[in-house]
Formats: sequence, structure tokens, C-alpha cells
Amino acid sequence: MPDPTASDDLLDAVHRASFAYFARKTNWANGLVVDSTMPDSPASIAAVGFGLSALPIAVSRGWVSREAAREIALAAVRFFRDAPQDGAKDGVGHRGFFYHFLDMVDGRRAWTSELSTIDTALLVAGLLCAAAFFDDPDDAHEAEIRDGADALYHAVDWEWAMDEGETVTMGWTPERGFLRYRWEGYTEALILYALAVGSPTHPIPASAFEATTRTYKWKRIYGHDVLYAGPLFIHQFSHLWIDFRGIQDAAMRAQSARLGAPTDYFENSRRATLIQREYAVRNPRGFVGYGPTAWGLTASDGPGPAVRTLDRETQRFWGYRARGVPFGPDDGTLAPWAALASLPFAPDAVLECLAGLAVSHASREDRFGFEASYNPSFPNGDEDLGWVSDHHYALNQGPIVLAIENHRSGQIWDLMRTCAPLVDGLRRCGFEGGWLE
Repeated sequence: MPDPTASDDLLDAVHRASFAYFARKTNWANGLVVDSTMPDSPASIAAVGFGLSALPIAVSRGWVSREAAREIALAAVRFFRDAPQDGAKDGVGHRGFFYHFLDMVDGRRAWTSELSTIDTALLVAGLLCAAAFFDDPDDAHEAEIRDGADALYHAVDWEWAMDEGETVTMGWTPERGFLRYRWEGYTEALILYALAVGSPTHPIPASAFEATTRTYKWKRIYGHDVLYAGPLFIHQFSHLWIDFRGIQDAAMRAQSARLGAPTDYFENSRRATLIQREYAVRNPRGFVGYGPTAWGLTASDGPGPAVRTLDRETQRFWGYRARGVPFGPDDGTLAPWAALASLPFAPDAVLECLAGLAVSHASREDRFGFEASYNPSFPNGDEDLGWVSDHHYALNQGPIVLAIENHRSGQIWDLMRTCAPLVDGLRRCGFEGGWLE
């Protein structure tokens, strides 16, 4: 790892190492990206969305050639464009949506995964991002990427996914139909609603997005007035593609009026990031290793399920779980990627954390950057870091790549501003001001 005091070199190293996951874990024949480094892991369609979005960055940074990146994007477009949409139990998709997990080789449904609305939205975001980048009017393959991405977006039947309700459902399976849960309240689905409301072919009414905002929970935490969500990824995912700086919907305009000062979703994520850091500094549950350079609670792998006695008190540890701040759940597990993906919101705090991570993790060199998660409070683990995850996840690596680039150049934000349906969707959802003007 480079000298932690040389922040530019360190950021370069982490940026490139995080992208290496997609360079090494993509099937070039169909563009599918493996969900994790666990043995026999299937592809995740959201991972494909992150991988496609990372291609413009990799080309611009000189990590891969435009030709190689184009080949991968074209393979992904062709696979999804030509995939059966019959809703079969061993199929690929239905009504323009795709199963959450797919076999890496034949692309068929893995396990009994759901037809996922949010993961399809992240896939579509990646397709549209790649389409915006591969813009050569004289290259037939780049034209095919653009046309294929548009066709796939146009095929998504967002209205069907509402299942005659007020908001969008989380998914569907051929065995049981629609899932009982819906995208309501403050979640990572901001980008889903922007894409769905802006759809040129199967739009949903703006009232669906407005219905989600009616269940928002506003809280005052450590002196910050914030739209609450405990796990940090909720404050990050949609922001990886959409620049929310200076644009407001009705909910944010109303909150600005209540506070007597302007706020927006970007500012909200900045506050959520600072709350995460402050929580680690205060460390109310007394976990080992928390502090100003060790924070980041989010959906992550963990050492459990297990129960251990620490300082004569029983502590439960979980496996993969959406950990949150300040109300929990919290079992001492930290995710470096969660802190790094907040770089655009609070660069000083994140760069301080990055320098600290480089020191504390210096003995654990890894080809994909920092570990996915670790827990210094869990006994019988690494001498310095405690329990450390054995695996990497695409949904950890992708946010690092996109967030660092948006901090450095704004490239992904700039590309997505050229996506007219997404911009229309934001406007129809009531967003005004800033770059939308």
C-alpha cells in the first residue's frame, strides 16, 4: 500500500484495486459479473450495472482500452437484449425485469431468486451510463450498445411492477407472484423512481414517488437534522449515478422551509456520513477499534451467526446484515467500502479514514483493495483486525469505483445528465433547481 500521507497516490491505488474486481470477475462472453468471490457464486444483475458504469472510468484512467471495454459492454447488451422474457422458473427475466441472481455461464436464474425491481434499476443505470459513454456515431458496435441499452430500458414494465398499488413492489417470483414489500420511505430506490417515472414506454405516475416521501422519517442526531436511514449504503447508491447537489423535490423544499436553511439529498448524505463518523468516535456500545479513522456501518458480511461473551457480557454477532447508525443493529463490524463510498459527501473525513485504514490494514495486502468488512471485537481472529471477511462483493467494489471518480472528476454524474429520460423522471418527480435549470 502506498504511503498513507500521499493521499493522491493512495486514492489512485484504492481506485484501481477496486476496479480490478470487475476486470477479473466478468465473463467476457456474456458481460455477467460474479456477485462475490465466494466459491460457485452466481452473477448479480446489479453487479453488471456497476461493472458497466465502471467501464468509462477505466477507459478514461487508462486501465483498459476503449476496444476492450466496448467488447464487454456489447456482450452484456446482447445477452440481456436477447434473453427470454417468459418468466420461466429457470429463465432470465419477465416484463423487462431480470432475476436478481443468474448463472455465470448460461445466464439462467440462480437459486430461487426474485425478479428484482431495484437490481434491474441498477442494471439499467449501468446500461444507460455505458450508452452515454460509447457515443461514437461512426462505430457500429457503439451504436449497438446505445440502441440495445435504450431497448432494454424501454422494455421494463414499471407500471406492472406496482401490482395495482400506490408504490413499486420489491419484486416477483413465478412461484408466489409479487413480493409483499414495496419501495416506500427513504431507501436506495431514488434512482428506481426516477427511471420509472421517466420511462418513455411504461411510466408510473409521479404520485408513486410522492407516496414514498410521505413515510420519510426525519431525526436530529448529534446536532444534525437528517432524513434517517441507518445503513450508509442507502445514502450512497442512487447518488453514484445522480448528482443531487442543489436540486430539491417537494420533501426537501418542505424540510428546507422547516429548518430555515436549504438542504437536499446530497447534503443529507453529507450529514449521514458525519453522523457515522461521530458514532464511531463516541462508540456508545464500546466496540474495539472504533474511532475517527475506523467507521462505516452498512449492509455487510459479518462474523456470525454467533454468540460470544465479551467482558462478562453476552454479545450476538451476525452474518450478512444491514448494520446502521446510531440505533443499530451494531455488532462491531465495520465496512471500509462504506466509508470510501462517501468520499463525494465529506472528503476530509473520508480521506482521514482512508489514511488510517492504510496504516491499520497495511499487513493485509489484497488485490482488490481493503477487505469487505472486519470486526476487531470478535475473538480468535486476526491479531490486529479481529475477524476479517474472506470474500469481496461486487456491491462493495462498485460504489468505491464510482464514488471516487465522481469526487475526482464528476464523470458518471456528467454522463447521466445526458440521459434525457432520467432527467425527465427527476423533473416529473418534482425536482427543481441546480443543474436541472
